[in-house]
Amino acid sequence: MSYAVDFETVSTAGLESSPVAAALAGLRANEARYFKNKYDHVFTVEPASDAKSTIDWVHGILDKERGLVIASPPLEATAFQVENIRMAYVFYQNGLSINVMYTVDDGGKRAVGFKLSDGMEVPEELGAFKFARQKSRLAGTIRGSYFVIKNEY
Repeated sequence: MSYAVDFETVSTAGLESSPVAAALAGLRANEARYFKNKYDHVFTVEPASDAKSTIDWVHGILDKERGLVIASPPLEATAFQVENIRMAYVFYQNGLSINVMYTVDDGGKRAVGFKLSDGMEVPEELGAFKFARQKSRLAGTIRGSYFVIKNEY
């Protein structure tokens, strides 16, 4: 069942099995606020069991671009398009959030972003990435990194 993320009243619904559930919920709410303010889009997630095609798309890009396999199980995911940008998010049990920004126009920006919830360690599979810090009222300290997608998906 899908769930519209409320960034005014942050809820851990769907994320309860994460050891950093409150921070991950804040990170998810932070993304919801961004898309509502920038694109007037309601950020809606669904359980990983219902979002297999989105998760497979994200995992396929990670594998083909960088040979990355995420060890933590996914909890929730979402996919949507705003303007000419296809977006996908996967939220993982360990507190990791991965997003794919894929401009549908040729020559547009395409990237994979990683965000680490406050209180989680950098997963071993992402050890080669450098993470920058940013403060968020909803999520505390977010550490983020990204890479540019080179192929077509």
